[in-house]
Amino acid sequence: MKLFRSKSREDSGAEMSFVEHLEELRSHLFKSAVAVLIGSVVVGIYSKFIFRHILMGPAHADFPTYAILCKLSQHLGLGSKLCMDELTIKMQSNTVAGQFGVYFNVIIIGGFILAFPYVFYQFWKFFRPALTKRELRSTRGVIFWVSFLFFLGVFFGYFVIAPYTVSFFSKFQVDETITNFWTISSYFGTLAPIILGAGLAFQLPLVLFFLAKAGIVSSAFLKRSRKYAIIIILVLCGIITPPDMLSQIVCSVPLILLYEVGLILTKRVEKREAKQEIAEWS
Repeated sequence: MKLFRSKSREDSGAEMSFVEHLEELRSHLFKSAVAVLIGSVVVGIYSKFIFRHILMGPAHADFPTYAILCKLSQHLGLGSKLCMDELTIKMQSNTVAGQFGVYFNVIIIGGFILAFPYVFYQFWKFFRPALTKRELRSTRGVIFWVSFLFFLGVFFGYFVIAPYTVSFFSKFQVDETITNFWTISSYFGTLAPIILGAGLAFQLPLVLFFLAKAGIVSSAFLKRSRKYAIIIILVLCGIITPPDMLSQIVCSVPLILLYEVGLILTKRVEKREAKQEIAEWS
């Protein structure tokens, strides 16, 4: 069975066998794992700072997002409605290895976030030989844009969605006799999917771009599906954010804008494809 060619065999035209294909994949996975491990070591070295000022940041009233929201509230004439001055959160660890488990998960996920550009680069190197020269020209800068959108999404998830989630659930009570007393594992288990999920969600424009390049989606299809996409985005934001109007707007508007950016990129792909077809015919 013959698969795509490796970079070293492009000049000779030889193709990789199935076993060689698996060996190549294993090599890229190993390099990615090493990169994540190195990133985890870096996170472990600065773990005290990361836990105190980053991981626990949204749990403190002096978190930058809360100060910005308070100023915005006053600027809009809403008084102190968006201020989080009375944010009091109590946490505990109720299992023997609870804190160790959180520590281990934090350094692994933190290592992955730090190593993400290199990890994507390794996967890109694996799939790149399967692309034609024409396709490669249209994917220049893909590593930069994927990494940029990922870090932008992580930034958005941490500084925007996470504080809204933490502040809402810290004050939510079904009865005044019930006190919120979180476990550290529950707190981290809530923040991690939000932050990583936002990083992946911000890849939407590039996903639509590559789907358009592959001929799977078209701008006409995306236009017809816009209302369904907005509904899906609202539902997803309703799951990962508190059920209030402001949180829904803050979460959904950037994702809707990303969908529109993907639509614009899809139109450009179709125009380029049409021009290239005309040039080939002529």
